[in-house]
Amino acid sequence: MATQLPSPPKVGMVSLGCPKNLVDSERILTKLRSDGYAMSADYAGADIVLVNTCGFLDSAKEESLEAIGEAIAENGRVIVTGCMGKEAELIRERFPDVLAVTGAHQYEQVVGAVHDAAPVTPSAYLDLVPERDLKLTPRHYSYLKISEGCNHRCSFCIIPSLRGDLVSRRPDAILREAEKLVAAGTKELLVISQDTSAYGVDLRHASYPLKGGGEVRAHMTDLSRELGKLGAWVRLHYVYPYPHVDHVIPLMAEGLVLPYLDIPFQHASPAVLKRMKRPANEAKVLERIKGWRAIAPDIAIRSTFVVGFPGETEEDFQYLLDWLDEAQLDRVGAFRFEPVEGAAANALSDPVPEEVKEERYQRIMEKTAAISAAKLQAKVGRTLDVIIDAVDGEGASGRSKADAPEIDGEVHLRDAGHLTAGDIVRVEIEDADDHDLFGVPLPA
Repeated sequence: MATQLPSPPKVGMVSLGCPKNLVDSERILTKLRSDGYAMSADYAGADIVLVNTCGFLDSAKEESLEAIGEAIAENGRVIVTGCMGKEAELIRERFPDVLAVTGAHQYEQVVGAVHDAAPVTPSAYLDLVPERDLKLTPRHYSYLKISEGCNHRCSFCIIPSLRGDLVSRRPDAILREAEKLVAAGTKELLVISQDTSAYGVDLRHASYPLKGGGEVRAHMTDLSRELGKLGAWVRLHYVYPYPHVDHVIPLMAEGLVLPYLDIPFQHASPAVLKRMKRPANEAKVLERIKGWRAIAPDIAIRSTFVVGFPGETEEDFQYLLDWLDEAQLDRVGAFRFEPVEGAAANALSDPVPEEVKEERYQRIMEKTAAISAAKLQAKVGRTLDVIIDAVDGEGASGRSKADAPEIDGEVHLRDAGHLTAGDIVRVEIEDADDHDLFGVPLPA
């Protein structure tokens, strides 16, 4: 008589917030998969539901609380983790039926809570250790987290209180993970952290041995160079414009790193930057951007800005618009200032009225859309490398080297039904709008 193997418990996951949270979710699910759990894509099929929360803004907290409430209503057996784990009392007061609450990147506690709530039935016949990490992103691109935490104390931010000070991973461990991802089909590595430029400061930029001989220093430039040797696209996110960032630009010119920098400028007015407790060297940054473009002409720079910060005057805001005219950034996102519980900015004087925030938000988005449209129009007639993300019927969509997934624009292709996700193809650009490009793949 055949042995009846027990069905493994199924785990569902709701992952909110930034890519760093997504990486945490992947690690948690990978560990649970290796422990014998199966995954569920819906509430109905899950024995337990994990909600990985975001607590950066009050609106993000409310979204997290809504997600917890939905999971409890749809399933009833819920474990909460992530940034809102710092507010366990609030969560338990609102949702007393929550099984457990853990904090950000507390992998062992989350996994332990799942084991307690839905234990796997032991079986000598089962071996469910995955050959590679379970991923929540498409196979062809992967987020690569190089550190946790942040040493900055920006007045609007509570991330250090949620995730602590900077803790860098060893570069040799990062490179081993990257090698495995590339071997498993990753075509694009998206390097993330709270402050990529500060990588290795806590390790005193020490050197570590490489698997094949030699060594690598725990420094953004050295790590970027080694990652570039793996053959995948390497995209750098959350890069503060420290002086040593200048040394990464030649790597872009050499083709080792994508000509792309995600720099969180937040503002340009010296007065606002001072109130934000951020460096106020906007003029020097403009000079450096010109220098970067001289070395890597195709470099794409994206950034985010906060409008309506306490004390921001019309003069400050106009300074930002003028700065954007000169900087000509390729991709820009903007946020209306929102008080966050625990942030020092809440105590600042001269709050900006909501209607003024909205009016300034509309103006900055109009300004940056016009800049984006002009820059994209200049690419019409050019041939660009595009990584394919999705194929639908006769068409496909993908991204150029200037576009990160989900936050930047796309390249929409006609006559592309023969392509598959993960292909990197040469594309002739035929048209553009404010944010996207349109083209046709060229014969291989």
